[in-house]
Amino acid sequence: MARVPARDPLADGLLEPFTLAFLQRALLGGALVAVLCGVVGTWVVVRGMAFLGEALAHGMLPGVALATVLGAPVLVGGAISAVVMSLGIGALQRRGSLSYDTSIGLLFVSMLALGVIVISHSGSFATDATAILFGDILAIAPADLVLLAVAAAVGLGVATLAHRSLVALAVDPRIAAVLGLRPRLAQAALVGLVTLAVVASYQAVGSLLVVGLLLAPAVAAGHWTVRIPTRMALAAVLGTVAVAAGLLVSWHAATAAGASVAGAAIAIACLSGLARRGIDLLRPATTPTAPAVETPRSPAPA
Repeated sequence: MARVPARDPLADGLLEPFTLAFLQRALLGGALVAVLCGVVGTWVVVRGMAFLGEALAHGMLPGVALATVLGAPVLVGGAISAVVMSLGIGALQRRGSLSYDTSIGLLFVSMLALGVIVISHSGSFATDATAILFGDILAIAPADLVLLAVAAAVGLGVATLAHRSLVALAVDPRIAAVLGLRPRLAQAALVGLVTLAVVASYQAVGSLLVVGLLLAPAVAAGHWTVRIPTRMALAAVLGTVAVAAGLLVSWHAATAAGASVAGAAIAIACLSGLARRGIDLLRPATTPTAPAVETPRSPAPA
């Protein structure tokens, strides 16, 4: 008679929530968001564009508010609002009268103010503010998974096609222009990728915490690798771990799921930095050695 393998009650109790269908959808949807944010967030960190991600996340508020008042899909309204803001940033930048961060700051405040005006003007605004700010990852439906999969595929495709141009843009826009890599188009593609990641992450972590999932895994991965493709892959893995850990914390500690996911991502970034620093401190100091001199080869006999 075959023996039944012993079950680990600790593991069964810890991972038991993932036997529920809605948590499985939340985990899969969060993983898709983590992959997209891992790829896009790496470029955001490399290019120092965290403010753009924050502005786009909050710039979605007018579209979300209008969609709710009109009874339209909230995600569609947020997407339209974010695209309008992206186009506005590009238009102000092309005019050359304002700096990039000033353009973002003005549009950020304008869109946020417009969203608050829409909310305050509507006496029947019934949307839960917590869901807008912190997302509702537990409510991801099968149709949402399809949209997230398409968004992740599009993001990966654009990042792959524009990789060479984005690398040149990160080094020096003038060099990119000399090489014929069209830095303006690469910059527009990067803004589009950030917009896509912010919109796709909205339901998972909300407009307030989306930047945490966009930045934290990429920052954590940057402690261990400098190659951009490897950093993207590691950031995607760490983001997925943050989603799983956040969902488990949310279930067992009865906390908000979106905030728990974002908090787990920040915690992973902090632990990664501490681990990297600890390894560097424990690594024995190497004694300086004389620089190696290459020995000239003797000419080959005729």
